[in-house]
Amino acid sequence: MTEDSRPLYKRIYEDHYKVLMIIPFLMLILSVVQIGAMYATTGEIMHRGVSLKGGVSITIPDLEADINALSADLRSSLPNADFEVRSLLQTKGVLVDASDVTPEELLVVLNRHFGGLSKDQYSIEQFGSSLGDSFFVQTLRALVLAFLFMAVVVFVAFRNLVSGLTVICAAFADIVVTLAILNVAGVRMSTAGIAALLMLIGYAVDNDVLLSTHVHKRTKGTMMERIYTAMGTGIVMSCTAIAVTIVGLLMSKSPVISQIMLILLVGSIVDIITTYIFNTGIIRLTYKQRHEHH
Repeated sequence: MTEDSRPLYKRIYEDHYKVLMIIPFLMLILSVVQIGAMYATTGEIMHRGVSLKGGVSITIPDLEADINALSADLRSSLPNADFEVRSLLQTKGVLVDASDVTPEELLVVLNRHFGGLSKDQYSIEQFGSSLGDSFFVQTLRALVLAFLFMAVVVFVAFRNLVSGLTVICAAFADIVVTLAILNVAGVRMSTAGIAALLMLIGYAVDNDVLLSTHVHKRTKGTMMERIYTAMGTGIVMSCTAIAVTIVGLLMSKSPVISQIMLILLVGSIVDIITTYIFNTGIIRLTYKQRHEHH
């Protein structure tokens, strides 16, 4: 009996892949439970921000303002409200969007922060959630269509039902797990955040298609050698995306860009787990069964 010379991580990854598949399955189940519990208690599957809920918008042009200080003051004074504070580059002013607060309550804080504002120094606009609701519904439709078209392309490319379903399930898990993590973290989703969730489909499909292509379309090397080749390329891609999003989070002063970067960061990390544990495990199971029949 020869001693196994493989490194420990390879022995665990190659010999206990069925046990490792419990990790993504458990992540998905817990995420579905979190989203389901949130929907049961609030009627929402996510924390919706100002752009998806509606509220009040106050524009103060021609006024120098420290955005971070103003945001901190608003949060401490009105902890139950949701805010988006942005600078007006052309007029050097500030724009404050807020929900779950009345215009009067918001003006009290702004007057105190800026030492008093006259009525001709600002403009107030109240907006409903109909636009955000409409965008949200359209995004969900786009999400479903994206999954359908993705499934058609994968089925045509691989002519394999299992490969197509595996790619779709992995992409679905990426979206659901990422959304649950954001909910737990208390992130209030904006319209830009919804768009970032759509972008995750592309990230998920890239790695999954790369993996399936190496295993099913190539013949050089053993199955595990082809998996490791795809993994090497895919992890480099994912780590590059993770590095870029971290830099974006650290450097960006825009809450919109920061939210997009945060969602892509979480999604890229989740995608590594779903692709190289769940997807790889399914591929190994079906590959083995197919070749046993032949």
